[in-house]
Amino acid sequence: MSFVPPPYPYERLDRLKTLAAHHEGGPIDCSIGTPIDAPPDFVIEELAKGVGARGYPASIGSADFRAAAAGWLDRRFGVTVGPDQLAGCVGTKEFVASLAQYLHLRSPERDTVLFPAISYPTYAMSAVLAGLRAVPVALKGGELDLASIGIEDASRALVLWSNSPSNPTGGLDDLEAVAAWGQRHGVLVASDECYAEFTWTGRPRSILEHTLEGVLALHSISKRSNLAGVRAGFYAGDPEIVAYLRLVRQHAGLMIPGPVQAAVALAYGDDEHVVVQRARYRHRLELLANALIHVGVDAPLPDGGFYLWSSKPGADGWQLAEMLAQVSGLIVSPGELYGDAGADFVRIAVVQPDERLELAASRLSSR
Repeated sequence: MSFVPPPYPYERLDRLKTLAAHHEGGPIDCSIGTPIDAPPDFVIEELAKGVGARGYPASIGSADFRAAAAGWLDRRFGVTVGPDQLAGCVGTKEFVASLAQYLHLRSPERDTVLFPAISYPTYAMSAVLAGLRAVPVALKGGELDLASIGIEDASRALVLWSNSPSNPTGGLDDLEAVAAWGQRHGVLVASDECYAEFTWTGRPRSILEHTLEGVLALHSISKRSNLAGVRAGFYAGDPEIVAYLRLVRQHAGLMIPGPVQAAVALAYGDDEHVVVQRARYRHRLELLANALIHVGVDAPLPDGGFYLWSSKPGADGWQLAEMLAQVSGLIVSPGELYGDAGADFVRIAVVQPDERLELAASRLSSR
């Protein structure tokens, strides 16, 4: 075999679960950002109807699905996009993983994927899966350090990824500056905005507020509406790029199931359930951040997202993860999983029910 896939990052956490197993009540797994709260009842009821199950669904998304997504962009960001500027995807992870491959077919003279040096691992893996160069971009003050990108890397780049709010750091990029950098260098900017609803510093932001030219914004229903299991999202932006991707993805047979499209259209049409979910995550972030102080862990509240990017003087990420497993039963992700630059941190996802996080907080506070 010329390519052997690396181990999936979270499979490396089993020994942490062993360390946490002695606690009465068991481990409290905050390692993966899987939503655990109930999605809206009306969405599940629509899904159960099976609308569109008999025929092949439109690869780009039904008219209702795209209208609902466009309506949400208008309400949330004040951005107007037309039907030729938006299309659905089968969950945003597959879009992230496949984008570089499809862009390289279009521009074979470019061979580089630029992505944040501390970030969701799939950005780098997208380059690996396409046989391309994966080049991390340094962060400065929690933002992409655009000045650190070398001339050669810029000239070879197919795409620059931004993730704002960031998974795992919670930082916010200057999206206007990122878009301008892409336009100056002729590089597509892909802005992964799946945590935008959970922006704590100021209002939610989208790169589409600044331009549609040379950019794509990527949005997911998974976090917003606790619907990670249905696998649905959308991308919007530059009409030429959207048209190209719509066609190539249609050839690849990538289609959101019809019943999912019908249900997700309803989810994008409602904002009240998101208000409730925002309050839950804010409470959980504050609960754990305050409890972690008792064991000397620095866990500042993020500017966005539902992760605490935490550190402890004198400990690297694996050592801190082991300590937290032993003293509190918390299972967290060492920062190395998100790039070498994150090696001294851990990511804590506040995705357990309140009573489980209160148990973790009690264990921490008793130390």
